[in-house]
Amino acid sequence: MYKLFLDDERLPKNVNWVEMPLGPWIIARNYDDFVKYIMQHGLPSFVSFDHDLGLEHYIVGVPNYDKYKEKTGYDCCKWIVEYCMNNNLEFPDYQVHSMNPIGRENIRSYIESYKKSIK
Repeated sequence: MYKLFLDDERLPKNVNWVEMPLGPWIIARNYDDFVKYIMQHGLPSFVSFDHDLGLEHYIVGVPNYDKYKEKTGYDCCKWIVEYCMNNNLEFPDYQVHSMNPIGRENIRSYIESYKKSIK
């Protein structure tokens, strides 16, 4: 199994505000990379999510998902939840390393709501 790191700029070794599992890591820089890698290699054992994956996401305030051209880490989160549901797979271990507090909470809440719904 592999670990998947979703971030448009950083490397796993540069994230020091959360505890990162030891690598090796596969790095996805955007939504398309994230989906493509999982579709080709199956579900990772661990995912570390960033929220803001493009310059338009760095505008301070509540995320405006309907107006973004580039998909966010939240979109990746929703996709992987659906992937797990459709394939009857257990959601992988995860963390959210995003520095965006609203985006971070959106990702965490979505995953935790899904996990509660399948208990």
